[in-house]
Amino acid sequence: MTFRALADATRRAVVQALGRGPASVGDLAKPFDMALPSFLQHLKMLEESGLVETRKVGRVRTCTLKPEALAAAESWLDAQRSLWTRRLDQLDSLVLDLDKREDGTP
Repeated sequence: MTFRALADATRRAVVQALGRGPASVGDLAKPFDMALPSFLQHLKMLEESGLVETRKVGRVRTCTLKPEALAAAESWLDAQRSLWTRRLDQLDSLVLDLDKREDGTP
């Protein structure tokens, strides 16, 4: 769900903005050329993914980034990076061995 939420540029921009600290829905929506209901759909997706938490005090709804959801995604990406790095290192060794065999060096 985290990657689905981050697949959209608007939602990524909201997460980036919330990286600077909590913000009201109105402040977050200002840079985007869309109606507020459309923006709220993006915010709903971020809340459902666990990336953003909102609290309403009076008439102001404030959004906060929940970094633990990003940490889980980062952990998955690190595991994938490690797997592919290991595979590419093995491929590199194989290519070097094949080059040596072609050159006739042991």
